[in-house]
Amino acid sequence: MAGSSLIDIGLPIALFIIMVGMGLTLGLRDFRDVFVYPKASAFGTLAQIVGMPILAFALAWGLRLDPALAVGLVVIAACPGGTTSNIFTYFARGNVALSIVLTVVASLITVATLPVIINAALELFPLQTGVASAADRLSLPVGRTVGTLLAIVILPVAIGMAFRRWRPILAAKLERAVGVFGLFVLVVLIALILARLGGDALPMFRDAGLAVALLNVFGIGLGLWLGRRLGIPLRDAVACGMELGIKNGTLGLLITLTLLDSPEMAVPSAVYGLLMFAFGGALIAWARRRLPPQPKFG
Repeated sequence: MAGSSLIDIGLPIALFIIMVGMGLTLGLRDFRDVFVYPKASAFGTLAQIVGMPILAFALAWGLRLDPALAVGLVVIAACPGGTTSNIFTYFARGNVALSIVLTVVASLITVATLPVIINAALELFPLQTGVASAADRLSLPVGRTVGTLLAIVILPVAIGMAFRRWRPILAAKLERAVGVFGLFVLVVLIALILARLGGDALPMFRDAGLAVALLNVFGIGLGLWLGRRLGIPLRDAVACGMELGIKNGTLGLLITLTLLDSPEMAVPSAVYGLLMFAFGGALIAWARRRLPPQPKFG
């Protein structure tokens, strides 16, 4: 019961704080970069909102995933990038301004797209609930989901931006602290999922591992390869690759653990939250060998 209460109450609060941290990195002038990098912004946004979910649907179907894991894979694929992607882009010498814009724009858009994509996944991969009527199938409550996302994505980002404008020096210090806090929250959530799944945890993590790894690698590859094919500079393509590969795993866990109340569906988000650091680190090592240093982030 304690673990359930911690997830139901603590997770939304934790994500709110993390999203405030994203807002602390932003100023209104950052949004001008949408027009400074129109091709890269359009490509990175479409690849996140459309390309990644399509890839997740294909992987779930092709690998014949268990329905709960299949839906969970689509959930994490449909989530936007997080603040970690901005930090990874900096270390990879990618276009940090573009990375920030892609993170924020995708976060705004997914308020509307997440419920649609997830309900499509629930229809395509129906869970074995034992009910006879299709009307009784599990579905994501659209109104509640949109309201929740507005409250824990849009509002905190606006608060963070306002605080940065008021106290920029303190905002810069708090931004780093929030980043550490986000990593701590992810570790705690994975531990709670393991506890709730019990003996089923390791088999489910194993079953989800290949699909999650392929989603991560293909996402990074899509951003890099297709971005370059479209004529996007390498710095911008690296930023797009990071946005597609480094997801807001905490948001995926919030949706699966609270709105869908399914620790089984949360497994892909948990596994993704671990693997993305390894694959993101590999992209950093690759990019740093091909790009010169850039101005300091922040």
